[in-house]
Amino acid sequence: MTTAAIIVAAGRGTRAGGGLPKQWRPLKGRLVADWTIDAFRNFGIDPIILVLHRDDMDHAEQYPGLTVCAGGTTRCESVRAGLEALRQIAPDRVLIHDVARPLVSPDVMARVCDALDTAEGAAPALPITDALWRGESGRVAGTEDRSGLFRAQTPQGFHFAAILAAHEAHPGGAADDVEVARAAGIDVAIVPGEERNLKITTPEDFARAEDLMRGQMDIRLGNGFDVHRFGPGDHVMLCGVKLPHERGLQGHSDADVGMHALTDAIYGAMAEGDIGRHFPPSDPQWKGAASEIFLAHAAELAQERGFRVSNADVTLICERPKIGPHAAAMQAELARIAGIEAGRVSVKATTSERLGFTGREEGIAAIATVTLVSA
Repeated sequence: MTTAAIIVAAGRGTRAGGGLPKQWRPLKGRLVADWTIDAFRNFGIDPIILVLHRDDMDHAEQYPGLTVCAGGTTRCESVRAGLEALRQIAPDRVLIHDVARPLVSPDVMARVCDALDTAEGAAPALPITDALWRGESGRVAGTEDRSGLFRAQTPQGFHFAAILAAHEAHPGGAADDVEVARAAGIDVAIVPGEERNLKITTPEDFARAEDLMRGQMDIRLGNGFDVHRFGPGDHVMLCGVKLPHERGLQGHSDADVGMHALTDAIYGAMAEGDIGRHFPPSDPQWKGAASEIFLAHAAELAQERGFRVSNADVTLICERPKIGPHAAAMQAELARIAGIEAGRVSVKATTSERLGFTGREEGIAAIATVTLVSA
């Protein structure tokens, strides 16, 4: 069962103020759109279609791995464009979400997906608990019965073929995709929403969102493992420190096995693959490159995603060279590149008791573990 997502980000969001569309405004150190997109990435949704305003298409390069398409002048037109972008892939299900809801949780997404096992459509909502008034000329003109009324949220999920046909048949002007679905006779299940899944609409909503995020700690663990064999050379680079040795480590870059393991650990904690994804060995520009480039990129990417490196632990596995005399220098160098205190980095070594390729001194292995916490 394949599930795709459409994130609608083509609106102008003028009520939110700030001089920019709200999706491109900062929220707790990152763009609103960044938080929303990562929520779906971290839930494991793939593919993700990002629908942008035609004037915002230059933002597409910020989101590699996403399919980006231009939206229309209304929400209905933008959703239809996203559905058209999915036509060739034809997923079983699709979640349609407003970019201005950056605090959507995995639980809400899971409830929508689970409901689609038995319904053609599903959407989160909150029951209205406040009294409802009708107003005229600034005065209360009457009350309304609130029973059975809900506040709608997104993502709104549907079987793909059904919602695509519904949008193609709809004249436009719908408030959301549930309205489009119901017009086509699609049964839509209601699942519990969350108060924190607010839609940023006014300037005050940015402060509300930041308050909600302040109480949310995201902790990520990642590990990395790397091996490089010995070959000709007169030194090795280990954790950013050059050590004299009768042989060198072989690799496409400078073969710093310790730094490679740590870099992969940071990428892994963010579900961003490994060094090869970001710096392909098939690309000649990285031949002989200093591994500092890779580690710095991983640390910067973590910061962009709203994380900081809490601690890192690197273990080098080799018979020689001896690591102990250089561990403090390695610790300081890794900390400098990662932009953290040296006291948050550990570098240590062990042997394999003369067993295996490291015991035969055919190469060096490294294991690294890292903890990322939301900033």
